[in-house]
Amino acid sequence: MENRVITINRMYGSNGRLIAKELSQRLGIHYYDKELIQLASEKQNIPYDELVKVDEKRASRWRYPVDEAVQMEPQYRYNPMNDVLFETQSQIIRELAAKESCIIVGRCANYLLSDRALRVYIYAPADYRVKVIMERLGREEKSAKSLVKKMDRQRRYYYEYFTDQKWDDFSQYDLCINSSRFTQEQIVDMIAAL
Repeated sequence: MENRVITINRMYGSNGRLIAKELSQRLGIHYYDKELIQLASEKQNIPYDELVKVDEKRASRWRYPVDEAVQMEPQYRYNPMNDVLFETQSQIIRELAAKESCIIVGRCANYLLSDRALRVYIYAPADYRVKVIMERLGREEKSAKSLVKKMDRQRRYYYEYFTDQKWDDFSQYDLCINSSRFTQEQIVDMIAAL
């Protein structure tokens, strides 16, 4: 039997990660999100904390995004750490999809696995996502609105930098769900049914 692989891209504050986690429990398969950073850290022997700084971010043209000592090691000197992390995570994502059923959150997985995964995009209107972030992080509205814009911008730049595709182009996904219109349980039901 072929592995069931689901990729979930999400707008910040749309609850995509929480949906992935609940779906993982429902289907009894593992989901990978921040665990991909740890796997890449072990594979490349780069400190986890340094990779977290560049996770789902494109490289800056103006400065190294991590501790200069790490970036200047001979094996990484000519490649921004963002690129090193992306290439390593891409390899890990392909290996995971080949060996097990799983859910992969973000990290251009829908692009990397376009031929063998159910590709889901979770989105919601900005005002809904701001309210989610206000509740989740206890932020004031202005701060939450700023964070939502910043995170969406980072995710968009990251995705478009590494894929040359538009992040929010619905034609790249098999299923696009507005999380403000359904409960988390209903969304999990829909994806699980597929």
